[in-house]
Amino acid sequence: MASVGLAGTAALAAAAVCLGSGCSTLGYYGQALQGHLELMHRARPVADWLAEPDMSPHLRERLALAQRMRDFASRELALPDNRSYRAYADLQRAAAVWNVVAAPELSLTLKTWCFPVMGCVGYRGYFDRAAAQALGDRLQGEGFEVSVYGVPAYSSLGWSNWIGGDPLLNTFIDWPEGDLARLIFHELAHQVAYAADDTTFNESFATAVERLGGDRWLADRPQARAELARADRRRAEFRVLMQTQRERLLALYAGTLDDAAKRARKAELMSQWRAEYAQFKAQHWGGDASYDGVVARANNASFGVQAAYHELVPAFERLFAREGGDFPRFYAEVRRLAALPKAERRATLDAIVR
Repeated sequence: MASVGLAGTAALAAAAVCLGSGCSTLGYYGQALQGHLELMHRARPVADWLAEPDMSPHLRERLALAQRMRDFASRELALPDNRSYRAYADLQRAAAVWNVVAAPELSLTLKTWCFPVMGCVGYRGYFDRAAAQALGDRLQGEGFEVSVYGVPAYSSLGWSNWIGGDPLLNTFIDWPEGDLARLIFHELAHQVAYAADDTTFNESFATAVERLGGDRWLADRPQARAELARADRRRAEFRVLMQTQRERLLALYAGTLDDAAKRARKAELMSQWRAEYAQFKAQHWGGDASYDGVVARANNASFGVQAAYHELVPAFERLFAREGGDFPRFYAEVRRLAALPKAERRATLDAIVR
């Protein structure tokens, strides 16, 4: 799956609080409840969409494909068999939610917000882009480096299945086949196991499931598999560029220079990195500008987010192999790990890859 940023479950945790205890104001919790209910109001069962005689052939094909993926997810990957991704909604916008992440000027440690159920996370999700940008502007005024970005999908962690489940959305239904399958598997994985206060654990687990499941889905689809492999190579190469710069910045911020010297060196490193990117793009990607915007906007917040999706993936993939490639056994072990204290959980995963 293309890296889409952290899933907007923070907004949904807020909505869950509203449903549980009521919200008398249109503050953060209120907008979350209102936004999710509006999304659910737009959703209709895929069967109803497919029954419309004037539906475009393209959307009909994509919805039918997504339902085959959904069946595969439960039948072959042991992912939850529930109402999620059995409905479709056209939000008439480019993102489901917008996330705000922030980090100090001389650190990659993300600012965190804490919510019931979810615990503390390094992002805050909004269904309204202007509200997300307003928070981003305020945090910038407080001295943080900020990234505000759209997220095409999020998981409600399964709590919304009683009102219809997480729907398929126009924001991702047109993705290439491999990426679409991975996204569905990724978001369903969030309903299998969740560790409060550990975004990296949660996202790395879901990313491992999407990769394992995507490989199985594409096993007899050579054209889609080749298309995904080409995209994966580009994404992997860009992750290496990001990780190289992330490590440079981490070393700088942990060093003994005073703050003024760190600021000056940081500016040099960012200029050097952007030049390296331009050279790599010209030599290896034929000048493809797909990542130009990401590089131009890169700051401590975006480098801070970068590790969440991939840091623990190798450990989860080895754990899957250790459990004999059996998804139910794998999920049971992941749930056991999720219940451990964070330090013990990380130590266990670290030991797996040694």
